[in-house]
Amino acid sequence: MAKEEIKDISFDIPEEQSGVRAIREPLWYVVHTYSGHENKVKANIEKLVENRGMQDLVLEVVVPKEDVIEINQGQRKIKTRKMFPGYVLVKMIVTNESWYLVRNTQGVTGFVGHGSEPVPLTVDEVRRMGIEKITIDMDIKIGDSIKVITGPFEGFIGNVSSFDDEKQTMRVMINMFGRDTQVELEYAQVDKL
Repeated sequence: MAKEEIKDISFDIPEEQSGVRAIREPLWYVVHTYSGHENKVKANIEKLVENRGMQDLVLEVVVPKEDVIEINQGQRKIKTRKMFPGYVLVKMIVTNESWYLVRNTQGVTGFVGHGSEPVPLTVDEVRRMGIEKITIDMDIKIGDSIKVITGPFEGFIGNVSSFDDEKQTMRVMINMFGRDTQVELEYAQVDKL
């Protein structure tokens, strides 16, 4: 009896014909899911990636969460809630195989994008969402004016007084209620004016 050969089925598409799915850089994509199934979808994608050995294509799956303080009957409780209900973020290299794996995971309704082509998040969007700690190289000097773009001081304008490159923070003098107040801000919270 002859041995049967088992062939590995893969999508061999020349890069010039594969369009968007030939991008070889890992980027963050938004996947729409059934509401309430975000954690299950995350677990399913991670299991499929592990089973198929695709860790080099699908690098990370995240359900963004935030801590919220709720006061109930005078007691403060910290609860964790989903920042974007109905969505899961996936850092991946988009190929036909990785797109197919994520798109056809149980609970996934599709990628956010135009038609069947997923649109990656920009570096600025990733930074503002706080999904991934991005090292930011600031082109700002002491004395420069900045605008706060996120956080409790959003919209304020101030002058930089010092930096801490290791912690990626800076001290800024902001005019609040008619007087200058020094606040510490992360690099990701400011833009140069």
